[in-house]
Amino acid sequence: MDQQFPSRSSFASAYKCASVSKYDHLNLKDRKQSGFQRTAKICLRQIRKAVLHHDWQTAAELMTNYFQILEDTSPRNQRSACKAIWRMGTTILQHHPNSSMDNIESFTRKMKIIGVKFYLKACLEHAIHLLCNGKMDEAYRELSVAETWRYGEKSANQQEVLKLIQGYRALLDYYTWAKKNRVVHDMANDAVDSSTAQEMHKYFRQASIGLRDVVQSPGVWDPFILGYVNLLDFYDGFEEALKVLNDYAYDSRFPLNPNAHVYLYEFLKRHDSSPKKLMKVLRVLYHLTPSHELMLEFNSLLLKSRKSCHHKEALGVLFCLLDFPTWKEDCNTWKCLLKQVKKAVAQGYSDWIKEQWEPRQDWWPAFHFSKYRAHKDFEENNTNAYRKAQIAGILMGKGCKYFITIYQLGRKVQKAKLKKMRQYVKDHSLLQLSGC
Repeated sequence: MDQQFPSRSSFASAYKCASVSKYDHLNLKDRKQSGFQRTAKICLRQIRKAVLHHDWQTAAELMTNYFQILEDTSPRNQRSACKAIWRMGTTILQHHPNSSMDNIESFTRKMKIIGVKFYLKACLEHAIHLLCNGKMDEAYRELSVAETWRYGEKSANQQEVLKLIQGYRALLDYYTWAKKNRVVHDMANDAVDSSTAQEMHKYFRQASIGLRDVVQSPGVWDPFILGYVNLLDFYDGFEEALKVLNDYAYDSRFPLNPNAHVYLYEFLKRHDSSPKKLMKVLRVLYHLTPSHELMLEFNSLLLKSRKSCHHKEALGVLFCLLDFPTWKEDCNTWKCLLKQVKKAVAQGYSDWIKEQWEPRQDWWPAFHFSKYRAHKDFEENNTNAYRKAQIAGILMGKGCKYFITIYQLGRKVQKAKLKKMRQYVKDHSLLQLSGC
């Protein structure tokens, strides 16, 4: 895309593949458009089609021609064209196999010249691209230049972009501070001179001011929040950091975000908060994302409580985890479930198990306890297959397919163990306890 623009005639000739029949279905508004505008619309459609099919070479060639749409004298058409060129052009350059950083630099410069309203966005996205390619110093310079850019009054949209630019620049200040802090941490106390301490404090101030301004606005600010909280926490700002995390997790101005509760939990855990506080945070996360990996920690915390209602809740947490395919083959979860199911039976709380099983009895047999699944589980991990068979037997009785299959596969090598398991299932299955 970094070449001289072809003439209008070459622009039109690039679309010989677009037959005249394309115009047959144009509406009245389209018919009033000039031939140049109609050809530009067809060109854009062809670019989108090429991008959709990952045909980056064709997309690049068409985009070179589409640049001529900027000759359109209509401000409205120019604005929409600028947006299309920026979005599609960036995508093409990021995926084209022969694209280089020089191509992207050249394209970004053109976009900055095309229209002042796209200047800040072009700077921001170019900086992010540089970050993705490990060029932190270049990205910092790009953001710093954009932050000081002035051209008339800024629209509300430009103000939002400027806030993001300031936030990313502050985030890079935080990364610089963190890097220097690791170096200082490895040094002896008497080896840290005053100039090093002053430099670190400078980065701390720059980063904390910029990050604070960003995280006060409604939005999802995960990396910014983490950086800001780490800065506050390092300089003994526990209460302020806790308030930031609480606001991010619970303030209705911010959208629901499971990560906000993860960050709050990890912060409280790092500061040895009480199990009650930790459970409170994880309970909210459980309702938002019941398949989260922290649910095993939530289960463990609930079991440490002396309250039977917490033990009942812990059982439900495990059942919910196993509702999701990502946990389907997790041996530790099945191990925990069997242990807690047996404990519930021993303490006379079989109704807890029944309560969890009833909404799942129509689909868990096919999901977890099919004959095919039994063969696969036994082949991959027979120990876990025995656990699952025992759970299946407790839930559905010794006549269920999974239990029978595992029993038949394992009785030759684990005869005593399987016999004991069968007797336990016979005595404690939900069918037996309900009198069926």
